[in-house]
Amino acid sequence: MNVQIRAKDLTLNTHTRSHVEAAVEAFSKFQLDITTVNVNIVAQKKGVAIEFDIHIAHAQPVVINQSDDDLDTAIDLAIDRASKALRRLHTKIIEKQATSVRDLETLDA
Repeated sequence: MNVQIRAKDLTLNTHTRSHVEAAVEAFSKFQLDITTVNVNIVAQKKGVAIEFDIHIAHAQPVVINQSDDDLDTAIDLAIDRASKALRRLHTKIIEKQATSVRDLETLDA
């Protein structure tokens, strides 16, 4: 998994960078073939905007945008939203794989 963290108009300390990297590594628990994660953090007039751009093989990319006044709050909210989206995608893929023609044939008999 390729991870790129970019900050525009602000500097990230090591604690914030390690927090984002740990969250991105936690995305692997969903067992999706995540190829690239781009994290963009931008300072705005009022607060901070963060964007997670998660590229998954054989699926559409998941893009999460979050704005807040506080940097840590924006990061935590974006991580929660990204985890929720990845969990939904994982559930959709598992349910799609769970239904087979043989299972349907045995139900009819």
